[in-house]
Amino acid sequence: MKQIIKYLFLSFLFLSISCQQQPEKKEEKNEPKLEKISTYYFIRHAEKDTTDTGNRNPALTEEGKERAQKWKAIFAEVDFDAVYSSDFIRTIETGKPTAESKSLKVEIYDHTKLNSEAFKKATEGKKVLVVGHTNTTPYFANAVLGKEHFKDDIDESQHGKLFIVQDNPNGENTIENLTIN
Repeated sequence: MKQIIKYLFLSFLFLSISCQQQPEKKEEKNEPKLEKISTYYFIRHAEKDTTDTGNRNPALTEEGKERAQKWKAIFAEVDFDAVYSSDFIRTIETGKPTAESKSLKVEIYDHTKLNSEAFKKATEGKKVLVVGHTNTTPYFANAVLGKEHFKDDIDESQHGKLFIVQDNPNGENTIENLTIN
């Protein structure tokens, strides 16, 4: 028993001495900041109700609601950090099932200011779903890419376009253009 106590005492003494003799680590101020890749999933809203031609903010049709559920299933394995939508009923309704399945709320972006500084800062290093329109979605993808990759609006009959853009801080951005039916 005396041997064990002696061993523990010497171990403690050695440990405390060796800790005191280690030089302090100073923080290096010039350490490179690890920047993460931002990944954006751009989709157009699902089918909207066009029966009232004077309504500029229609809801989704039943078919559109089914498509919104289909997007939720397609994105089931994607760990989104945020879901963004323009401030229209049809875009919010398209993104809401996916957002709710991830315990997120639908954030509103200004569809007239694509890829604003505030949006870039809020989404830096994150995985984000962005729901837009025929005439904004391809151009939003372009703005994130930093080049004009898409030159045309999405055809009005297309509701299954998906653009996946990875914004890499080193400038090596990538894009995937898919059609999901």
